[in-house]
Amino acid sequence: MGLAKSEMFTDKQNLISSYAKVFGHPARVAILEHLFAINSCICGDLVDVIGLAQPTISQHLKELKNIGLIKGNVEGTSVCYCIHKENWTAMKATINKFLDQDINCNTDCC
Repeated sequence: MGLAKSEMFTDKQNLISSYAKVFGHPARVAILEHLFAINSCICGDLVDVIGLAQPTISQHLKELKNIGLIKGNVEGTSVCYCIHKENWTAMKATINKFLDQDINCNTDCC
C-alpha cells in the first residue's frame, strides 16, 4: 500500500481529511453524542454506555483528543472528558465551508 503523501496537500485539506477519519467510526460518533448529552463524562461510564471494552474506549478517546474535539482533566484515578467547545466550533466552520462549496457552483456539468 502506498503512502498517503499528505505533504502534497494543503493544511486545510489534511485537516478536513482528519475530521472525516475521526468521524469514520461509529463508536467515536456515539462517544461525542454521549458527551454532548451529559456535558461531561468519566471514561468508565462510557464502557457501560457504548458497550465496548475499556482499552477500546480509551483508544477512541485518544483519537478524539488528538484531533482536539474533546479535552480531559485528571480527577483522582479517572479522567473526565468533555467537548472542547472552541475546537468543535472551529471544526464546524471548516467543515461547513467545505460542504458549502456547491452553493457558489451555478453550472450543471453532467
